[in-house]
Amino acid sequence: MAEAATQTAFAGPEPVLSQDEAAGWKNVLGLPCTISVEIPLPAFTVKDLLNLEPQVVISSDWATTSNLPLRVNGEAVAWCEFEVLGNQLAIRLTELA
Repeated sequence: MAEAATQTAFAGPEPVLSQDEAAGWKNVLGLPCTISVEIPLPAFTVKDLLNLEPQVVISSDWATTSNLPLRVNGEAVAWCEFEVLGNQLAIRLTELA
């Protein structure tokens, strides 16, 4: 199975840290983390999962402006909504948890 390409993008201001804060965070700032956005699809079945192919569109009753939970390494840290930027799908943070 081919491994999916990973693209990293961060569109926002760099955090402003004092020298003491920067020294405390120095050892962990480069650690990788996994970010996930979960969209509830209550009618989605295992059969639907097995029928997934490239270019398939999965419909949802979830409104595009509704807040979705954003998780980092499985922990909910914020709420977000989807946004289209050019030809890319992005998320906009709306509230920190």
